[in-house]
Amino acid sequence: MKITFIRVNMFERVSSDAMKPILFGIIKSLTPSDFEIEFLDERVEKLPEKIDSDIIAFSVETYTAKRAYILAKKYRTDKNIIVMGGFHASVMPEEMLRYADTVIIGDAEDTWGDFLNDCQNGRPKERYCSSESLPLRPVPDCPEVYRHKYYGIGVYQISRGCKFNCDFCSIKTMYKCVRRKPAEMIAEELRRSKEKIIFFVDDNLFYDRASAMELFKVIAPLKKKWACQISMDAARDDQLLSEMKRSGCILVLMGFESLNAESLKEIKKSANAASDYEKVIENIYRHGMLIYGTFVMGLDADKPDVFEKTYDFAVKNNIAVTNFNALIPMPGTGVYKRMEQENRLLYKKWWLSDKYRYGDTAYLPKNMSPEELRDGCMKMRTDFYSLRCIIKRLFGSRHNWTPENLFVFLMINFISRREIHKKNGELLGGILNEADTDKA
Repeated sequence: MKITFIRVNMFERVSSDAMKPILFGIIKSLTPSDFEIEFLDERVEKLPEKIDSDIIAFSVETYTAKRAYILAKKYRTDKNIIVMGGFHASVMPEEMLRYADTVIIGDAEDTWGDFLNDCQNGRPKERYCSSESLPLRPVPDCPEVYRHKYYGIGVYQISRGCKFNCDFCSIKTMYKCVRRKPAEMIAEELRRSKEKIIFFVDDNLFYDRASAMELFKVIAPLKKKWACQISMDAARDDQLLSEMKRSGCILVLMGFESLNAESLKEIKKSANAASDYEKVIENIYRHGMLIYGTFVMGLDADKPDVFEKTYDFAVKNNIAVTNFNALIPMPGTGVYKRMEQENRLLYKKWWLSDKYRYGDTAYLPKNMSPEELRDGCMKMRTDFYSLRCIIKRLFGSRHNWTPENLFVFLMINFISRREIHKKNGELLGGILNEADTDKA
């Protein structure tokens, strides 16, 4: 049997900011050798008009759901099997089954093989549900599954899940607990890696101090340069930051989310205390690492001045990279449920709407109009990635001028500058034209 596995893009075009899809390597390692399998990444290559495979598999996130459904309708025949998985499958399996024959809920390690066996026997089930108690396994290096260089940056994962439960985040919709690989296992994966720069895609690399220090100790001799996501509690630990830097860390991604303590409480961002943000930033800079900061606009406590205040904070503190995003009610989260109960959703399902465009507001904010929220975020992004602001921030911190930091700073800033103008206002996926995409 032949399988075509597709990583779907949000739009019907090639992007320039795609990261290496770690799932390709996982699926390859789980697929028996008697299957022929090809991997297509729509973010970096144009998909064919026809696919002649027995099984067509889609990895689906909420932002890519409509695109996946459009492609499923395009490629479906009476001879193939359409299967979908990913984050969106965990919260919207019934929706997916309108377009797919099979939905895989949760991780693939204990479900993909069963699905393939059932396909060979001609009896695939509608649903396969993963066990959350399954230990994580090593991912073999499979360079043959990648047809794109992805800027030469390796992508690895140490854990799945997050120890926090922020109200707007979709992580808990798929992972109720945190599972981690042993430090030596990830070190062995990195030893086989040819990439010199690594990004750990864990939602929070810092689970506890002991496991973090053990990890830094075993990867330090590998001489890799790496980036990761951490929570604010890790950024307050001076010794931890010192060990991170020693082991090769050059950039940390942190969710500041808001400068307003009331807003942080609203979204249950318990790790953050806005009053010490500048101290935390200075602590990271003291160890020579860059910061990728994310911010959420349009929370209930936000007034129209939130845009200028947040932008000024990011520029003043010379944050290397930012995401200024409007709050998005993701299905399955506390924010979505609350917005639905308060009748504040602008669309029944914004991710399927043929009217919703990237960057639009999907709900009714309390202290501004949806248009003010949309335009305020776009202005922040445009100003932050203007040439003037990039140069100002570049010269604003001496830590930007080490060779590896300078490369990362310039690469991410100019990629972001290009992509914000391409993505903003673009229709997600294409035209689905379904009844449930109507405006609420």
